[in-house]
Amino acid sequence: MTDRLPPLTALRAFEAAARHMSFAKAADELNVTPAALSFQIKSLEEYLGQPLFIRLNRAVKLTEAGRVLSPGVTEGFQTLTAAWRAARRLQNETTLSVTAGPAFTAKWLAPRLYEFARANPEVDLRFTASLRVMDFELDEVDVAIRFGLHEQEDPSLWSQPFAREWVTPVMSPEMAKDFPTPESLRDAPILFDDSLDFLANPVGWSAWLEKAGVDFTPTHGPHFSNSDHAVDAAIAGAGVVLGRRSITVKDLHEGKLVAPYGLAIETRAHYRFVCRKGTETRPHIAAFLDWMLSEVEKTASVHEQLTIVPVG
Repeated sequence: MTDRLPPLTALRAFEAAARHMSFAKAADELNVTPAALSFQIKSLEEYLGQPLFIRLNRAVKLTEAGRVLSPGVTEGFQTLTAAWRAARRLQNETTLSVTAGPAFTAKWLAPRLYEFARANPEVDLRFTASLRVMDFELDEVDVAIRFGLHEQEDPSLWSQPFAREWVTPVMSPEMAKDFPTPESLRDAPILFDDSLDFLANPVGWSAWLEKAGVDFTPTHGPHFSNSDHAVDAAIAGAGVVLGRRSITVKDLHEGKLVAPYGLAIETRAHYRFVCRKGTETRPHIAAFLDWMLSEVEKTASVHEQLTIVPVG
């Protein structure tokens, strides 16, 4: 018996055949003939000293040895692929792949990107708007912008918070004339951003109205699953929405929305800039972080005009 590994080409042939349960499909994936793939698997079986597949008329089945070997081989090739992609990206200083939630991408990133592109014309930006937690290696992601409590950090990642997150009622300037005080919200058309419900400490209408000293809980009005859709409805004059800083701050700064009551409640969740540890100093990643921080400062006046109280 020996621990010496067989050739990787034979292991690759086995992994593909075990995944497809078909020599023909595996051969097509690897761009070899079925005969060549069968030869590789046969050589692997001889190396091991026992069969890995039971050959049937038009199908194959794994033997007990094949079932034992398959998971480890699959995991091994996934690890190799991830490591290769990570090493290859270290040589790429022109492409920056960023993932962020759909609402943040639509209302914060997308309207500002021309500034970064103009200052960094050599960087090819690629964005994925998704709430899925991506794997930096497998998904070939350089930077993730994530919102949440972030109580447990992955030790392999580097992260930095870049803005306090709060919520406050926002509406169009025209609508604000009709509802000048928190008490007047009793008669206002209310919009609901249901994406706030995921927070451990709810920061919905009931929480804000309690802080404002208004004994009123709105129950009727349109509900939106995405923050950006709720905010766009408010801009259009459909009603008043409890707007998050990150999603509304640009529209507040530009006067498309107003926050007339001067009171916000701070969420315990926050946005973080996340990348693999050690890559935060790479020029294009560091430049992107510096740009994001400078963009936050441009709208700091909106933050400074509010009294911000904790949710608890």
